[in-house]
Amino acid sequence: MNVGRRLWVIAEGYIPGGSLHPDDRRLMSHETACILNAGDEDVEISIFVYFSDSEPAGPYRVTVPARRTKHLRMNELDDPAPIPRDTDYASVFVASAPVVVQHTRLDSRDPALALMTTTAYSE
Repeated sequence: MNVGRRLWVIAEGYIPGGSLHPDDRRLMSHETACILNAGDEDVEISIFVYFSDSEPAGPYRVTVPARRTKHLRMNELDDPAPIPRDTDYASVFVASAPVVVQHTRLDSRDPALALMTTTAYSE
C-alpha cells in the first residue's frame, strides 16, 4: 500500500539546548520526524536543513524499510554535520517513494514538559 507523498516540509524546527533529564533518552529534549513507509519497497530519503542565518546543511540520508516506521531524532543526525541546538531551522524531506511524515518536539527544559506534534506539509 503506497500512501503519502515524496516531498515533505517541516517549516518549524528548533531543538531545545537544555533538558532536565539529560541522561534519560526518553525524556531528553528533542525533535523527531516520524516517517511511515506503508509500501512494499525500501524508501531512501534525503533531508535538507535550512537556517535563518547560514547556508543549508545536507543531504542527510535515511532509509525506511518497506512496511515500517522510523522515528528519526533530528538531534541525532550528524552526517554531514549535527543540527545545532537552540537554532531555528526548517527541513525538506525528498523520498524515493511515497511516505508520510509527522513532526514532534519534546521540550523538557521545564518540569511540566511540553510535547507538540503536527503532520508536515506535503506536495
